[in-house]
Amino acid sequence: MSLAPWRSPLSHALARNRSRPESRYFQLATIRPDGTPANRTVVFRGFLEETNQLKIVTDARSQKAQQIPAHPHGEVCWYFPITREQFRLQGHLSLVDPHTPNPALQQARCREWQQLSDSTRRQFSWPDPAAPCDESEDFSPPVLDTSQPLAQFCLLLLDPITVDWLELRGEPQNRWLYQFNGDRTWSQQAINP
Repeated sequence: MSLAPWRSPLSHALARNRSRPESRYFQLATIRPDGTPANRTVVFRGFLEETNQLKIVTDARSQKAQQIPAHPHGEVCWYFPITREQFRLQGHLSLVDPHTPNPALQQARCREWQQLSDSTRRQFSWPDPAAPCDESEDFSPPVLDTSQPLAQFCLLLLDPITVDWLELRGEPQNRWLYQFNGDRTWSQQAINP
């Protein structure tokens, strides 16, 4: 697998903005059952080995995990404040849960679980996300097994098919569009900002 041509500018943006912890966060838009957009902030967990797929983690009980099987399309919007760059990555979303038959994806899911902090891992044992809050619910579960993910822990993958990179510095600003072709290659074109 060769790296997509947009990976180099994205890597540079990540490196040049690494002093800003919020640079690890981006907005992910999915589609609700009624066709309206749903947007939230998620954490970038790197790229799936040997692919151009972005890794995110989520709870199988979350709204986004419920939306993806019916509408497996999403878009990420990622802004880097130091370099004033925006990346919009649109593509296919897939959930890796305990029922995913691919052993390599199951291993990737397990590795992500093992790399989480204890406090992040515990969030997956909290009561159901977005349910009405009950004061008797336990938000302080014991430390969890680090070797095996909970059933509700999912690895979420975004496989980009279009990447729009905008540099907001300069007069005029610079903008490029990358598109994945059916022949496993990427096209790249400078476009107007």
